[in-house]
Amino acid sequence: MDYNLADLFESVADAVPGREALVHLDHPGTGSERRMTYAELDAAANRLAHHLLDSGIGPGEHVGLHLCNGVAYLQTLFACLKIRAVPVNVNYRYVEDELAYLYRDADLVALVFDAAFTAPVAAALPRAGRLRHLVRVGSPPAGAPEPRIAPVALADAQATGSAARGFAPRSGDDRFLIYTGGTTGMPKGVVWRQEDLFFSGLGGGAPTGEPVKRPGELAERVAAGGEGLVFFPTAPLMHGTSTLTALIAFGFGQKVVLHRKFAPEEALRTVARERVSSLSLVGDAMLRPLLDALAGPLRDADCSSLLSVSSSGAILSETVRAQFAALLPGVRLLNNFGSSESGFNGTATEDSGPERGFRLRVNDRTAVVDPATHRPAAPGETGRIAQRGHVPLGYYNDPHKTAETFFTAGGERWVLLGDMATAGADGVITVLGRGSQCINTGGEKVFPEEVEQALKAHPAVYDALVAGIPDARWGQRVAAVVQPREGADPPTPDVLQAHCRARLAGYKVPRTVVLTGRIHRSPSGKADYRWARRVAEGSL
Repeated sequence: MDYNLADLFESVADAVPGREALVHLDHPGTGSERRMTYAELDAAANRLAHHLLDSGIGPGEHVGLHLCNGVAYLQTLFACLKIRAVPVNVNYRYVEDELAYLYRDADLVALVFDAAFTAPVAAALPRAGRLRHLVRVGSPPAGAPEPRIAPVALADAQATGSAARGFAPRSGDDRFLIYTGGTTGMPKGVVWRQEDLFFSGLGGGAPTGEPVKRPGELAERVAAGGEGLVFFPTAPLMHGTSTLTALIAFGFGQKVVLHRKFAPEEALRTVARERVSSLSLVGDAMLRPLLDALAGPLRDADCSSLLSVSSSGAILSETVRAQFAALLPGVRLLNNFGSSESGFNGTATEDSGPERGFRLRVNDRTAVVDPATHRPAAPGETGRIAQRGHVPLGYYNDPHKTAETFFTAGGERWVLLGDMATAGADGVITVLGRGSQCINTGGEKVFPEEVEQALKAHPAVYDALVAGIPDARWGQRVAAVVQPREGADPPTPDVLQAHCRARLAGYKVPRTVVLTGRIHRSPSGKADYRWARRVAEGSL
């Protein structure tokens, strides 16, 4: 057995077949739920895998997962892995043109999609290139146009597929594709070997402990250990953070709880009902409404089972971290840092904040390097974050971007991330922000994340995004789009500028401030800087 994700999952399912693996609460609070043991989830994935094989989907071919959170997502993921097909996450917020681009760019030959998305799938299909097979989950809305390729109902696909395995041997070289981006440009696919993803994204079967030294050791650990941990990835599985969280939980032989979509109050009820141990989310956009619910209508929610709450993909503000500490003092808050291109890099230090910056204690595979020479940066020098060792093979269908991002040094392969940082002498780096979003105002560099942190420290600010907009004198000016906190008096631009001026250098203070009813973010909480730029420019 190799470090292959399907092999590893099957070994765990064989070790603890009767243990509960998955709970899906389709409409929390209504009693609508589905529970599956490891054996049942494995059999469901086998049935769909055989259907895909019988439909002509072979090893190396790409299958899209255009789905909300639920059993079907993880069932399809494992079905693809079992037959050595490559699962491809599809952002369900994409509109027709974006979907057509992704379907085509990813060379999808099959698509498993939620019936709620029938209309956009049908619209994008004529430009989908090689896509030839559809599986639909659920019943389409009344009046939705049917795709030109007749979809097979998931129930029918399962009925014809065998529950047994009987698949060809697999390899740690089998591929796993994570599409990322779309908020700063067109989406791009990160190509991983499964063995590399297992160690970089899943911690080698033990993210907080000693990685396994051989594939069979994973199931041995599960068999020797107990159950009782419950993982609750609240962000969409279509984003790498939640999928990797679920795979980590399965690697421990523990239970995963899913909601179709994130609803703060229902999430807290589920924490109490399912005795959730570990909850994962993305940034302030998800944690802040959860804490507001806990401070308000759900103040009596039982969170005694919670051991940790982790965030990745977006930086948690100091204000939200302080609110968390006050409401959940016995729960560990992990402000993690990672990406689709690197997996996990490190965790923020306790003293991270507007005064000292976003300080990150990184693993020994992460460094700050000069982006031109790839030389490690000396303490105090600024460069880009890079990771060595178990890194992706590159970007799918993009050799130019691959050559820009991946390099070899010291006999090891490295990936160069988009985040700028300053190297530290104590093994801690200070993350400045995404280089692609850096604002150049009169020759001074301003990273939006730093200004956003300062803005969100104001008690009347609920959320904020910062972007650079054209300026006749300075080239670019710093602009902020701010969502006031509900129930608070909306802060004036002058008040927010004065607040920032007390925390930031003058050139970093937003010269344009626009108030909005709601900040636009992805379903996982990631920033939509294109939207923020349009809003700020429209105010001029």
